[in-house]
Amino acid sequence: MHLKTPALVLRVTDYKEHDALLTVLTPNHGKMTVKARGLRRKNSPLVAPCQLLAYGEFVLFEYRGQYTVNEAFSIELFQSLRRDLVKLSLGTYFAQVAELISQEDLPNPELLSLLLNCLHGLSKLDLPENKVKAVFELRSACLAGYTPDLFGRHICGSQEPDRFDLSQGQLECRGCRHMGASGIRMPVTASVLEAMRYICYCEPKKLFSFQVGEKTLEQLADISEAYLTTQLERGFSTLDFYKSLLI
Repeated sequence: MHLKTPALVLRVTDYKEHDALLTVLTPNHGKMTVKARGLRRKNSPLVAPCQLLAYGEFVLFEYRGQYTVNEAFSIELFQSLRRDLVKLSLGTYFAQVAELISQEDLPNPELLSLLLNCLHGLSKLDLPENKVKAVFELRSACLAGYTPDLFGRHICGSQEPDRFDLSQGQLECRGCRHMGASGIRMPVTASVLEAMRYICYCEPKKLFSFQVGEKTLEQLADISEAYLTTQLERGFSTLDFYKSLLI
């Protein structure tokens, strides 16, 4: 059986002498593992569309539950992204997160669209890295089922919170915290909170249509990263590498 689908390559793993295994994200079949025969041979026609972070049209052949790439055609390779190691490492981090939160045989067009829009924002729109990073992290958390409650304090109900509980995804103020309370809180300003609300609840096409100052953007990126990693209960080697390049 043949299957034709658009897909974004999330990971490439060497397999045998000349082949590779690809982890790809598709809109209607979720995450898939496919074999690319001869990908590592010189002059293979699959090299461009099957590289990491390449988006293309794939023709797959299925046999006994395993898929092999018959043909692949590039749609977008994000070439400018590949010429900037810092941006490329950030895009690779996005791919690692997407691989973790996506599932096989579970359609997830929203996640694919988010990832493509963020890669486009980095490569074509040249948006600030912290802005794209915060958008991807917060929106990914929402798509993974961890939408935070960003309206009013969780305990006292007041509308003037000043901290965010990373574990519970809820707002608090100094008076809300009680003896024996566990979890990590981060300070949240009114401008950061407004940006978080926008990212979590806006229309997908307007994800980057907000403006904040540089300091607010840094705080937004920090809290978005902390929230996502707390909810997923793990770190990311690609994120560590990205941060090492900023030192």
